[in-house]
Amino acid sequence: MTSNIQEARLPVEADAATTALQFRPRRRAFLAFGAALGVVACAPGRSGESPEGGTVPWRASPGAVTIDMHSHAGRVTLSRDPATGLHRSFTSLRGPMVEGGMNVICLAIVADTAATRVSADRKRFEAWRKPEPGELYRLSQLSFERAKALCAEQGLGVVTDAGGLRTAGDGPRVIITAEGADFLEGAVERVDEAFEVHKLRQLQLTHYRVNELGDIQTEAPAQGGLTDFGADVVRRCNALGIVVDVAHGTYDLVKRAATVSTKPLVLSHTALVSRPTSRGRSISADHARAVADTGGVIGIWPSAGSFHDLREMAHGFKRMADVVGVEHVGLGTDMLGFISPPVFTNYAQLPLLGSALLAEGFSQAETEQVLGGNYRRVFDASIAPRR
Repeated sequence: MTSNIQEARLPVEADAATTALQFRPRRRAFLAFGAALGVVACAPGRSGESPEGGTVPWRASPGAVTIDMHSHAGRVTLSRDPATGLHRSFTSLRGPMVEGGMNVICLAIVADTAATRVSADRKRFEAWRKPEPGELYRLSQLSFERAKALCAEQGLGVVTDAGGLRTAGDGPRVIITAEGADFLEGAVERVDEAFEVHKLRQLQLTHYRVNELGDIQTEAPAQGGLTDFGADVVRRCNALGIVVDVAHGTYDLVKRAATVSTKPLVLSHTALVSRPTSRGRSISADHARAVADTGGVIGIWPSAGSFHDLREMAHGFKRMADVVGVEHVGLGTDMLGFISPPVFTNYAQLPLLGSALLAEGFSQAETEQVLGGNYRRVFDASIAPRR
């Protein structure tokens, strides 16, 4: 890959193990006020059947908010058409969101792609050169502007505070997110700039480079997990009101981030495996618990390397819920972020996923938790003013 940017991400290893993992209660004091925030108590049956006995598509109840914790939908990532050399046009985002009932997505720019490329075996992304000073910062500024242009073109509201997630009736909305904090280039004050100028409200610390913040799952550890600078960034995000995303970070990175952060963490897109590989993006039960112990949420992704179809993906939600509790599981589609086609490719499929979750044994209220309510709780806790 050249410095041009591609819309692809790492496919992970298939997980053949299906051993049941038992739920263990975690310390989550702040959840005492209600683990099911944003969902309603009155719910239809678990089977997804209509009163006449026929199967009906799942829909969220009035007042619930559906949220994708990680997405590049609309082709927000900068990329060029090789034939013309021009940036590719946006794809439809608002229409599928409305059709499927997806209310909010965490719309992620990518900050490191000038220095990463697809590996020769086309199984992963990897860093291939050292970026020039200021290069990734400049790239991030173009990327934030592209996200702004996508929102303007398709009439998408931008969520900047907890009030933005109160109702589902305000039309499709986005939370501006950065996948990888590489654009900081060691300058913590750029967190403030991104918050104020670009409305950044979720920051993923690492991506496909071992950057100034810490180690990544897909490369050999080099810094012992989260660096001191990474810890400073976590603290600054907590103070400003930015959700901290530890996706792509090593288990050691997550463990230190959990001790530093005063707010819940999210790990926006992954899957549970019994034995993580040395370069895989899936996580162990202990890795997941480290996030849940902060009161956070782990997003289940639709990677074809993890699941063959939506039914198996729904089972992936169940396996994670058995380990950390249903209140710590969410959805992270990584839309337009895979090298190989995933099993969830369009927001119009959301009712099918909801129905699969009901068939897996989740109640309507629990389905609404994992498809948005849990992330909303974390967002509210992160955005709340520091006391």
